[in-house]
Amino acid sequence: MAATWIKPLHVNKGKTIAQTLADRTDYAGNPEKTEKGDLVFGYACDPLTADKQFLKTKEDYEDYTGRDQGHRNILAYHIRQSFKPGEITPEKAMEIGHELVMRWTKGKHAFIVAVHTDRAHIHCHIIYNSTALDCKSKFKNFWNSTFAVRRLSDLICAEHGLSIIIDPKRSKGRNYSSWIGGEKKPSFSDIIRNKIDETIHSCTTFDEVLSALNSSGFIVDDSGKNITVRAPGQKRPTRLNTLKGNHTEAAIRERLENGKTIQSGSTGGSHIRIGLLVDIQAKIREGKGPGYEQWAKVFNLKQTAKTLVYLQENGIDSYEDLKKKSSSASGAFSALTTKIKEIETRQKEISELQKYIGQYSKTREVYAAYKASGWSRDFYDKNSADIILNRAAKKYFDTLGTKKLPSIKSLKEEYAKLIAEKKKLYSGYHELKKNSRSLSIAKGNADQILGITSDEQNRDLSRNQQREDSRDK
Repeated sequence: MAATWIKPLHVNKGKTIAQTLADRTDYAGNPEKTEKGDLVFGYACDPLTADKQFLKTKEDYEDYTGRDQGHRNILAYHIRQSFKPGEITPEKAMEIGHELVMRWTKGKHAFIVAVHTDRAHIHCHIIYNSTALDCKSKFKNFWNSTFAVRRLSDLICAEHGLSIIIDPKRSKGRNYSSWIGGEKKPSFSDIIRNKIDETIHSCTTFDEVLSALNSSGFIVDDSGKNITVRAPGQKRPTRLNTLKGNHTEAAIRERLENGKTIQSGSTGGSHIRIGLLVDIQAKIREGKGPGYEQWAKVFNLKQTAKTLVYLQENGIDSYEDLKKKSSSASGAFSALTTKIKEIETRQKEISELQKYIGQYSKTREVYAAYKASGWSRDFYDKNSADIILNRAAKKYFDTLGTKKLPSIKSLKEEYAKLIAEKKKLYSGYHELKKNSRSLSIAKGNADQILGITSDEQNRDLSRNQQREDSRDK
């Protein structure tokens, strides 16, 4: 997904509710931007009269609830989706926009989806009514809803094999604008880089990459000292080694050589990072690569889409990063679990010790009297329960190998400290467990789609995933 945002729509200054709704729905359904209105869809409303139908539900809502929110009233919500240039058809954009708003609103709100084709990048405008179809409730906007709708949009796009933003930190810069086809068009260098990323996964040699570029309409000249590439419509060719990063000749050769293990190295002193998200997305779209068939038997596209979005959100863009973070999280969780178990073991020991100390104290005088009686059989028969308890306590003390027993007070103080320490450790336990599990599953999925793990590891991963799925249900 190139860009997705959501905005609540309030009454515009100097306008009525009806005028504000009409302005937004008219803009979305503009015939000049939507192929004469053919790319406009309405759910539970007619796109031509959506503003009036939205207004009617709001009047019914006020009659039913008696609530009037005045200037704070949110009339509708506007979602905008933008897609990577050349990657999607208007019809597919309509399908994805419809799926996004249906999953976002759960079908409880009327909406229109309008696909605009007037720019280099196809994009959707979605307007949905803040008032529910039953006129009894309104959509509850929440903190960070923009992040949530963007995440859902990315997830849906990944499920459909479309691109998502690899580096959101650069979203305000030139590359991001170029990527979505904004005011600044992609440079020819960007176009060549993108084409190399698209074709490299189906190639095994550097010559195959050059041949694939030629077959795609790019003109490659490798007759001279420097290899040059000219994109369609480009007047002057670009020297391959000026592309830098992952796209120089040396970098491409290293990517081909290390593709199966997703390693990172250096050439000419410049560090090369293999784009993990780029690799996974390309493999999924192509349906190729080592281990793909085995992966497809174990996982489905939706699970992999979740993995892609997880990696994106956590800024993991290389396999080495993923492996290190997964190992670190697993180690941290294991250490925390061990510490908690040690505390629980000590708590159990203290409880046992307290029990036997109390037991010994209560029966000590009886046992002393039994001893003074010369171990009388008659005395034993009358006090056997206390004598047995006293002997059991002594036997337990002997196993401890200690000559002096701690006081009950000191044991209670130690126990209280252990409770406090355990509580403190548990405050981060569930988050650490969740993080460790998520990274483990993400690494397993990445291993599968990129063909890194062995068959035995694949089986283990399958069992782990099945257990996770059963927990989710």
